[in-house]
Formats: sequence, structure tokens, C-alpha cells
Amino acid sequence: MNGDTPANNPPAAGLRGALAQLGAASAAFVRTRVELAAVEFAEERERAQRKILLLAVAIVAFAFALLAASAYVVVWFWDTHRLPAIAAVAIFYAVIGAVATWRVSLGRGNEPGPFAGTLAELERDREWLTRHGGGPQ
Repeated sequence: MNGDTPANNPPAAGLRGALAQLGAASAAFVRTRVELAAVEFAEERERAQRKILLLAVAIVAFAFALLAASAYVVVWFWDTHRLPAIAAVAIFYAVIGAVATWRVSLGRGNEPGPFAGTLAELERDREWLTRHGGGPQ
């Protein structure tokens, strides 16, 4: 920052000076809110990328593990109980899918929404302006 903020400049006389200071303060105000939104966007993007990468690795690893385990169970029971073995493997996968879907639905309520900090700051700004500026209530 250079030294041209309203706090460093002596007040100019008259309405023009007051409007200039008001404009500079408003610009600084908007700038801080935009910077906050940009930081939150970058954090949200990094968090999403990390989750997607870990999820992809987990899906591939579990897919190979489940494929191997399924083949092992079916081959083990092929001569005696091939259809019940295939049914048991299918039911096992259905239960895993149902539990995973249930866990995803539980996790949705715990995380703050994107840009929660920015929205909270804007709400505080609106409340302050309403109290001090006599705006709509």
C-alpha cells in the first residue's frame, strides 16, 4: 500500500473533500471484501481438489480390493454353492453402497458452505450500516 489512504491524508475542505474521502473509504471497504472472497475461493478450490484426488485414489484401491475378494469368494464356493456365493457378494456390495450413501448425507450438514466468511462479513456490514446509517431496517 502507498501512503494515500484516507487516514494518512489531512481532510480536504468542503463537500468535495468529504466525498473524496467517502469514495476512498468505500473503495477500501469493497477491496477488503473482494480480497476475502478471493482467499476463500482459493481455499475452497484447494480443499475440493484434495478431496477429489484422495477420493479417486480410494475408489481405485477399493475397487481392486473388492474385485479380488469377490473373485476369491466365488472361486472358493464355485463347486458347491456358486449362486449363493455370487448373491452374498452382491448383497455385500449393496450394503457398502447404502452405508456410504448414508455417510455422505450425514456429512453435508457439518461443513460450512462456500464463502461463509464473506457472507458473514457482508451481513455484519449490513447490520452496522443499518444501525449507523439509518438505512432500511
